[in-house]
This record gives sequence, C-alpha cells and structure tokens, in this order.
Amino acid sequence: MLRRALPLLLVACASLLAACGGSDDAPPQVTFTVAGQTRTTGPTQWCDIKVTDCSGDPAAEIHLGVAPGVTVDVAVPEPVSTAPWQVVFSYRSAGGQQVDGRSPVFAANARKDYSLVLPAPTDQLITAQVQQYGIPTADPDTGQGEFPIRGSWVLVTDA
Repeated sequence: MLRRALPLLLVACASLLAACGGSDDAPPQVTFTVAGQTRTTGPTQWCDIKVTDCSGDPAAEIHLGVAPGVTVDVAVPEPVSTAPWQVVFSYRSAGGQQVDGRSPVFAANARKDYSLVLPAPTDQLITAQVQQYGIPTADPDTGQGEFPIRGSWVLVTDA
C-alpha cells in the first residue's frame, strides 16, 4: 500500500514545491528570538527547488546567548513556509549528555512560526537549525522516498 501511495505523494509534493519559485529567487531570511533578542539571518545552505544547484554561506550562522530552559522562537517567511519545514536541534542535558531532537515536519502553508522548548528547564541548547525541504525524489533501486534539504538557517548558542 505504501509503495503505491509513495508516487502519488511525490507528485503532490513536487507540484506544491514547484509553485514556490525557482533558483532566481533571493534566499529568504529566518528570524530567531531569544529572551527579547532578535536576529535575522540568511541560509547557510541554499539550493534551487530541485536541490541540484546549491551554495553555502557558513558566515550566515548566527550566535546568541541562550540560558538553560529558555524558549527559542523561530519565525519563517512565506517562501520558507510554502514548503515543508522543520527545526532540528541539539542540547546538553543536566547530566552532560548531548541529545539531538527535531520538531514535527510542518506541512506547506501550515504555519510560519515555532517555539522550541527543551524537555527540562536545566537543558542547555547547543544549536537549532531550520530546514526547508526540496522536491522529494525516489531512489530508483529501492523505491524509497528521499527528502532533500533545500535550505538551512543555523543558530549556535553562546552558553
């Protein structure tokens, strides 16, 4: 059943993402807000809609002080929210263990913001990254869906 539904899902996603624009569009900016401090940045990685032509800008990574247990608010503009996106993050627990996590994947046009709240008030955020998906593809050998990342906006904390 899943194998038959995958091609339909891929076609639907490709059609939706194709409406988002081409590689001629300027890369969108994402805003991170922490305890009243707001920083807006461009992507550290940005690709065309098919994720075949990519460029990187490590200098776009932003740094903010984030105290343990503080919420990070993320706001994405329409060019990001018109495709599926998520927030991927890493934090250090009170016991010193690094833990990786991710938000749900937000469907295209479902929302433009997300509040990242770590599980415990003693958890220390290390990094948060907004990821926008490109057009999904299928592995020709296995038929498994692949969901490439088109753009990535990075926050690194200054603990």
